[in-house]
Amino acid sequence: MSLLSLAPYADALRAPMFPVGGRLMRSVGLLLEASGPMLPVGSLVSVDNVAAEVVGFRDGELLLLAIEEARGLKPGARVKPLKLRFPVGPWIMGRILDGLGRPLDGKPLSALGEDLEWDLMPPALDERQPVEHPFDTGVRAINGLLTLGRGQKIGIFSMPGAGKSTLFAMMARASAADAIVIALIGERGREAREFIDELLGNFALERSVVIVVTGDQPAPMRIKGAFLATAVASWLRRQGLDVLLLMDSLTRVAMAQREVGLASGEPPTNRGYPPSVYALIPRLVEQAGQFRRGSVTGIYTVLLHEEENDVVGEMAKGTLDGHIVLSSKIARRGHYPAIDVLDSVSRVFNRVSEPAHAQARSRFVDLYARWRDAEELIAFGQYTPGADPRMDEAVTLHDRMDGFLRQRLTEGVSLPDSVNQLKEVVRLDEKQ
Repeated sequence: MSLLSLAPYADALRAPMFPVGGRLMRSVGLLLEASGPMLPVGSLVSVDNVAAEVVGFRDGELLLLAIEEARGLKPGARVKPLKLRFPVGPWIMGRILDGLGRPLDGKPLSALGEDLEWDLMPPALDERQPVEHPFDTGVRAINGLLTLGRGQKIGIFSMPGAGKSTLFAMMARASAADAIVIALIGERGREAREFIDELLGNFALERSVVIVVTGDQPAPMRIKGAFLATAVASWLRRQGLDVLLLMDSLTRVAMAQREVGLASGEPPTNRGYPPSVYALIPRLVEQAGQFRRGSVTGIYTVLLHEEENDVVGEMAKGTLDGHIVLSSKIARRGHYPAIDVLDSVSRVFNRVSEPAHAQARSRFVDLYARWRDAEELIAFGQYTPGADPRMDEAVTLHDRMDGFLRQRLTEGVSLPDSVNQLKEVVRLDEKQ
């Protein structure tokens, strides 16, 4: 038999005749070690029907982290490749899903549609377009003073209890987006249920996709949920839609990646965060933007901490195109949304706003800053009317400015109305 005639037999020997698998060798903390199958990092496997992700290798063995609850796994459990398929189509609107795309609303999933790519490649530079058009959030204070651009990435920086969930619901209810993707990552189950039932409402839910991964879920599931929400938003954008992506919270995604990184053997760096966290956050948020076809406007919450060196907060400020600060002090006064306009900034404001709007905004901020100074003087009994005419004007206009910054959950204010009301508050027409 010639060498040429042996080729078909050699090909047959190389082809696997049975499913390639391995065995669970050990479990230490969050980390699972298996003898196979030999798959690349990021692949999914099933360990006795428990989904796990390949996070590394050590001495010829796979390092795995369970995406689902891993209690009950035994030594020698069968490990085999897992192909996760998630078909996406128009039916996805109005659905509530977990981090793996499984339904949480009791409704069946459609088997029809385009397979969703979970691990998205960075968008091509020539596909990106400049942020030039304003995005209507439906929130008067943001529309008027911190105008966002379509395709902008911005963070909502907040201490717990300052009303970030309420602000998210206001934008979901009244924004001008064609579709909304809401990711509740690491949230308490009770608050997630209340957000959907009480704050979001049926009308907003019908044009939204909600991804819920509660805080008791394993860290890899929380990360998967964030990327699933981003992938769904990107798919909707590729259909030509202007999408609003609301993610609560970027901090909990970073904390989940810290768990994954430390468990897989990464060295801790600044405040215990491994290097992979610094790669994951930009990879996640860079999917937002304005493109030739559609846009994704990304709004991500960042939880503030008391310590000065807030790693996630500083990283987010460098990655995002601005920040909106929610003040617990303002919230304690019953003032919602509790936006601190003096500490907040939108880096695309001047690009997407008209000169008259920018002038009204500048005058409002100046008057509001003077009111803050006057407020302290009034509290100590040291304010003297007539000593500073600009401060007197700020005191006179305070009630109107305060009313402009307040808004009810069920009240939506369009961008044009927000700008007109801003001009009325600062009496811009009277000054011209």
